[in-house]
Amino acid sequence: MKKFLPVILILLFAHTGLAAATEQDQLDHTSCNYCGMDRAKFAHSRMLVEYTKGSAVGTCSIRCMAVEFANSIDRMPKSIMVGDLNSKQLIDAEKAIWVLGGDRPGVMTMRPKWAFSDQAAADAFIAAHGGEIASFDQAMTAAYEDLYKDTKMIRKKRASKMKHMQHQ
Repeated sequence: MKKFLPVILILLFAHTGLAAATEQDQLDHTSCNYCGMDRAKFAHSRMLVEYTKGSAVGTCSIRCMAVEFANSIDRMPKSIMVGDLNSKQLIDAEKAIWVLGGDRPGVMTMRPKWAFSDQAAADAFIAAHGGEIASFDQAMTAAYEDLYKDTKMIRKKRASKMKHMQHQ
């Protein structure tokens, strides 16, 4: 056992360091710039854009990233990353396999938009939950198409929550 203890400790520290490195964006951008949601809680849908001039913005979802892009039209993205639904690791949003729709509730949207690092995972999701394969451009277009309906839905939920809190 004493022989294995150093190996176990090294593996434990290496794993902890790797986890810390993959979560750095969540430490740098703890909450979504647009809705305030906790990005660690929504690691499976979070997005991160790094701009060419060095700044970065983290959001909870593609819906909030659509708002960011609309508000930052003169800033050029250097990289656009998204959380893989299964692993929660950031992946290249433009290379990801996206699934639109399905029966799993989306983040900040009525029409879910999920990213996967590989085709097999996306196909498995579709088999279990429905939806259809899409590109990043199609997912962003859907986010813009849904923006008004989603904003209305969010306002209605927040008003209902406020009303409920006032009655307590």
